[in-house]
Amino acid sequence: MRKLVVLFVLLAVFAYDVHAQQYEVKVITSVESIVPNGLGRSRIVSANAERDYKAFTSEQTKEDNTRNKSKRKDIRVKDFEETKLLNFYNLGGIRFQNIAANDAIITSKINSMLAEGWDLAFMTSGVESDAGEGDNKGIFITRYVFKRPL
Repeated sequence: MRKLVVLFVLLAVFAYDVHAQQYEVKVITSVESIVPNGLGRSRIVSANAERDYKAFTSEQTKEDNTRNKSKRKDIRVKDFEETKLLNFYNLGGIRFQNIAANDAIITSKINSMLAEGWDLAFMTSGVESDAGEGDNKGIFITRYVFKRPL
């Protein structure tokens, strides 16, 4: 009976330790231009600097309307990694070779992150475009969220 109790306690401690594990998170963003004629810019961007969101957050209630005094320039990150990608379009229209080339570069970045011990937790993407007459603006953006144990 004593061995069973010790085993149960050890299992409980192990289960708690697994759930209490801390993670480091890193976000990588790919921005691919959908501007016709190859006029846009496409990149993979990764911040090397850290920011504490609390420094740029204010809380507003009915009783107290305190504003955060931080400025936009304080939020900007100048220490980042930028990898060039090709635009989806050129003068001839959509370029499937460019999409394949971007896929190869993004795959290389993901493989590099995995080799450094990061796990791809999830990713999300979206398109921004005004979609009005003569729609000639837009981006296809994807955020890759990686995590690894501390």
